[in-house]
Amino acid sequence: MTVSLLLQLLVLHGACLPVSAQLCRLLGQPALPLLSVQKDINIGAIFSLHTSTLLKMHSFTLKPEPTTCVSFNLREFKFAQTMIFAIEEINNSTQLLPGIYLGYKIYDSCSSIPLTILSGMALMNGYEETLSDTSCSRPPAVHAIVGESNSSPTIGLASVVGPFSLPVISHFATCACLSNRKRYPSFFRTIPSDYYQSRALAQLVKHFGWTWVGTVRSRSDYGNNGIAAFEEAAKQEGICIEYFETIFKTDPQEQFLKTLDVIKKGTARVVLAFTASGDFVPFLKVIAQHNITGLQWVGSESWITSRTLAETKEFSFLSGAVGFAITNAKLVGLREFLVNVHPDQEPKNGLLKEFWETALRCSFMTSSNGGCTGSERLADLQNEYTDVSELRIANKVYTAVYAVAHTLHNVLKDFRSLTNNSKGERPTPQRILEYMRNVRFNVKTGEEIFFDASGDPVARYDLVNWQPAGNEGVQFKNVGLYDSSLPSEQCLQVNQEHVLWAGNTGQVPVSVCSESCPPGTRKAVQKGRPVCCYDCIPCAEGEISNGTDYSDCFPCDLEYWSNESKDRCILKVVEFLSYTEIMGILLCIFSFIGVFLTAMVSFLFYLHKETPIVRANNSELSFLLLFSLTLCFLCSLTFIGRPTEWSCMLRHTAFGITFVLCISCVLGKTIVVLMAFRATLPGGNVMKWFGPAQQRLSVVFLTLIQVVICVLWLTISPPFLNRNLSYYREKIVLECNLGSALGFWAVLGYTGLLSVLCFVLAFLARKLPDNFNEAKFITFSMLIFFAVWLTFIPAYISSPGKFTVAVEIFAILASSFGLLFCIFAPKCYIILLKPEKNTKKQMMGKSSSKAY
Repeated sequence: MTVSLLLQLLVLHGACLPVSAQLCRLLGQPALPLLSVQKDINIGAIFSLHTSTLLKMHSFTLKPEPTTCVSFNLREFKFAQTMIFAIEEINNSTQLLPGIYLGYKIYDSCSSIPLTILSGMALMNGYEETLSDTSCSRPPAVHAIVGESNSSPTIGLASVVGPFSLPVISHFATCACLSNRKRYPSFFRTIPSDYYQSRALAQLVKHFGWTWVGTVRSRSDYGNNGIAAFEEAAKQEGICIEYFETIFKTDPQEQFLKTLDVIKKGTARVVLAFTASGDFVPFLKVIAQHNITGLQWVGSESWITSRTLAETKEFSFLSGAVGFAITNAKLVGLREFLVNVHPDQEPKNGLLKEFWETALRCSFMTSSNGGCTGSERLADLQNEYTDVSELRIANKVYTAVYAVAHTLHNVLKDFRSLTNNSKGERPTPQRILEYMRNVRFNVKTGEEIFFDASGDPVARYDLVNWQPAGNEGVQFKNVGLYDSSLPSEQCLQVNQEHVLWAGNTGQVPVSVCSESCPPGTRKAVQKGRPVCCYDCIPCAEGEISNGTDYSDCFPCDLEYWSNESKDRCILKVVEFLSYTEIMGILLCIFSFIGVFLTAMVSFLFYLHKETPIVRANNSELSFLLLFSLTLCFLCSLTFIGRPTEWSCMLRHTAFGITFVLCISCVLGKTIVVLMAFRATLPGGNVMKWFGPAQQRLSVVFLTLIQVVICVLWLTISPPFLNRNLSYYREKIVLECNLGSALGFWAVLGYTGLLSVLCFVLAFLARKLPDNFNEAKFITFSMLIFFAVWLTFIPAYISSPGKFTVAVEIFAILASSFGLLFCIFAPKCYIILLKPEKNTKKQMMGKSSSKAY
């Protein structure tokens, strides 16, 4: 039923007679307080002294009968008595409100929204049966209202009295929606808002590593707003909710069974119950009937410290439950006050008799066994009413009364000093509301009380754990706290070693949709499921995750690479052609073999330097060629090993100069062959133009051109050391960048030009008449040289990393061996195996025969 409909109903109940009657008479029954004392200033209060009302069907043809409330609530009656205790304590104080006595008017809402609103209207307007001309102009019957305990009735109450600026201060209504100052301008509370409790619960769930939880909430403003705030905070903490179930105390059994079936089929092992205590009890009975155990319950402050639930043996499966409760307190003298309540204090008050019957489990209607005599002692009882070890909510009632008293004290103090009014005149509700916004005081427990702009106090909670206490049932063990006034990283403090979990174990329950992804993997959300349900995918090469449950893998820096387990970045392997690897060793061996063979040939030639075959075609050029071939073999070693700036400049220039020196010598020998033939012709005198001096000069000149090219290359843009990261992702290739590609190809081009010239001349001289014509061997050597270097170009361009260097070394060695074997092997053969041919006559004889 909406508030507007309720107001219409109230207006109809208070309809007026015709104007001629001069009086308005209430048609229905006046709403009277169940507990009241009239004093100088009165405070109203509304408590759920009964948990429910009897459902009646109205015919709408007769005046409805008064609502009947059932199921006396000892906890709420304790709140009412705590309020009376606080008022009497204030009245006996000489410091607070001196000379002013507070009265009270306490109504029962029976946990009903309409009755709460009806009680609020009665507290504002009074409850006379007839209305006069002054009825609507007089001040309200009370100056503030304490209550209600539940959020939904409180919302209705605050909506009705808010426009009249009458302060409402609740001790137990925690719905975050009540912090809306536009909708509830006169609302205050001494209990923290569910906004903080929901965030605290989300942090608690995250603290224990529970990322997959189920929720059960009351189908009310308390449950709906509380879970909505929890869901928002849970998303920020990376927590997923498997199911959202709602319950209400009037639900049929079938509805409870459906909710229970959802919980049983769910995989979440942690269930958050954000429910009012009255809604939770019937659902717990259903759970107990089906023997559902093994769940870790997390509770809201509404039920987590309920002694009734804790002392019910059939709810033993709640053992190990954790949740946030309002900070506990001790109120000196309260127990003595509570146990002194007796029906004889107000013999006509049926509420006190009902309380006595409920607390002592007897009846005044029965005179035999089980009947109440009035001589029973409350002090001998141990129940929720007499227990003062858990005064968490009762203390908030106590604080609410003191907040009203301190506000009245400040108002009256200023009111008297400014107006000098007499005791009988009282301030308006608007002024009381204004002062309550700024009230600040300390209660006896030492806690400082004040309200923020939304009417909320500072949020402080105890983290409570249900633990067995032997024969005493269950104890509420404090295992941590939450304080919103602290920095965000310090708000939640948990003593985890003191927590006893479901099943009375010390092992933290596990409630996840998917197991944690280990380092080296990342989470991949399963399609169509919440983000907490995922598969663990190994990180890609070059990426790592060094913690659990990473959503993404992180790439290593350019000079680093992932290890095998993908959980750490390590320095990349630096690759270059090393002396210690097999390929480098083999190339070194071949290089030294070349040097050795060249040295052996040189030694052999030196021993036979006077023989015709050595002296033929200028022995000086032969020795110079052998020297240059030695340099060619040795220059290949500069390409092996870790490159440096100097080695990069040396290797290419040394290669270019030594090869040009070698080709220049071969070219010189080719020209000598041609000139020698010309000199043997009649009248030929060509050799004087290309004698030994000219041959030496030609070699020096041709080599000097290459030296100039290399100097220009090194001066303008020399080769340099380069850390190549593009060939391989997992390696760093140390290579020599050419600097100027033009310089490199100019060196090769000039070498190739000399080689082509040498080949052409040698080709022309290959059939010249001579018993030992060196030109044809030079032709073969040049063919090998061209074959090697023509295949070198594509191989050099396409080879990656150190293989580029290996290709270049292979080309150097192959062309060097080709020159060595083609030019010198035939001569060595004659010197060693055919010495009879190593004579001038033998070498010239055949040519003479061919001359004819």
